[in-house]
Amino acid sequence: MMVNEKPGGHGERSVAVGVVDMAVWDAVAKIAGVPLYKHLADTYGDGSHDTSVFVYAAGGYYYPGKDDNQLRDEMRRYRAMGYEVVKMKIGGAPLDEDIRRIEAVLEVVGEGRYLAVDANGRFDLETALAYAEAMRPYNLFWYEEAGDPLDYHIQAELAKVYPAPMATGENLFPHQDARNLARHGGMRPDRDWLQFDCALSYGLVEYLRTLEAIGQEGFSSRNCIPHGGHQLSLNIAAGLKLGGNESYPEVFKPFCGFADATPIEDGRVGLSEATGIGFEQNAALIKAMREATNT
Repeated sequence: MMVNEKPGGHGERSVAVGVVDMAVWDAVAKIAGVPLYKHLADTYGDGSHDTSVFVYAAGGYYYPGKDDNQLRDEMRRYRAMGYEVVKMKIGGAPLDEDIRRIEAVLEVVGEGRYLAVDANGRFDLETALAYAEAMRPYNLFWYEEAGDPLDYHIQAELAKVYPAPMATGENLFPHQDARNLARHGGMRPDRDWLQFDCALSYGLVEYLRTLEAIGQEGFSSRNCIPHGGHQLSLNIAAGLKLGGNESYPEVFKPFCGFADATPIEDGRVGLSEATGIGFEQNAALIKAMREATNT
């Protein structure tokens, strides 16, 4: 699809190509009569795949009138669903208020290793460093997307002072940007996470190039936990042996979530035996897709 396209200009077209690519891979695996994760393992791996995938529950959004008690209740619901690690937003309130919110969630999950925080690229360097200093004692699961995704300087400066894991990459689309993050962003293969989203970044063909590019910079597929929380990235996570997958238990329905018959247990989700991506195993999703296409 990208033949004769000049380099650069990555934007909305990366999502459009990714959606078409997703449909093609669903069809390819269906024709082969196997789940996509098995097809990927057989075609691009060693024939073996993960039988379950680590998932974390993304939430903790800011809503008008949402107080700390409601935030704690939300995280309790995720824990009751079987998730161990939860994620919350930061940067939409003053630092002292966000620290109070973090401590409220820690009352539920118990330890920092069960809590990730996500700034959604809001911070300049000064603010990113101030949050890093304030959050250092909690030893969080990760500190995500502190600054603009293309500001590798911010990420590199954070790595000098923030010892706990960091995560970024969901808003980087081509493999060249992923490679530049690995080269210039101060990301550390021994602890940090890369969140490239296959469906947003030209699809699986480009994602394979991305894995090759970061591999040349010392990172492995296990450093990758894709953004998105959908079944395509779940199949990729299992078939290509990534570090895990995002999940949205209470937002973006029905386009989030996994097969109905694969509950979350001890922070991991099992895999459907359905051919292809397995959209048909998510009843709410397949209903919406059939209504949208009149099929």
